[in-house]
Amino acid sequence: MATPEFIRDLRSSIGRQLLWLPGVSAVVFDDDGRVLLGKRADTGGWSVIGGIPEPGEQPAETAVREVYEETAVRVVPEGVVLVETMPPTEYPNGDICQFMDVTLRCRAVGGQARVNDDESLEVGWFTMDALPELDAYALTRIRRAVAAGPTWFHGMDEV
Repeated sequence: MATPEFIRDLRSSIGRQLLWLPGVSAVVFDDDGRVLLGKRADTGGWSVIGGIPEPGEQPAETAVREVYEETAVRVVPEGVVLVETMPPTEYPNGDICQFMDVTLRCRAVGGQARVNDDESLEVGWFTMDALPELDAYALTRIRRAVAAGPTWFHGMDEV
């Protein structure tokens, strides 16, 4: 994920200490029920599409922008799948970030899936029975989006 300019500006003031950030993930389905995934340039792994909102940007706007920027696919957000605060991550450069992810289920409405920026090595549509290897983060979001249940909030399933 490319680091937005506003975060580079913040880092020049706060250094590498913990930075709390919003994140938006988009689980995109086409009319055939396939899910859109990107093979990330930073990790080499397949995942759902996502990114950091620009200051003042709404989560749905972020999903639409990020999916188009990374894959050239146009989407319409349909609902909130989950909201979850992730554990802090220390990056190879020493920066520490903690993200609160809002995952949205989206429907593809146009465009042809292709690598559209330098954040992805590949992009593609996958049927649910032929998903590539995915980490728990992506798999959880896809499974919850397929279930189309109520929004899931971390820690609330015990209540």
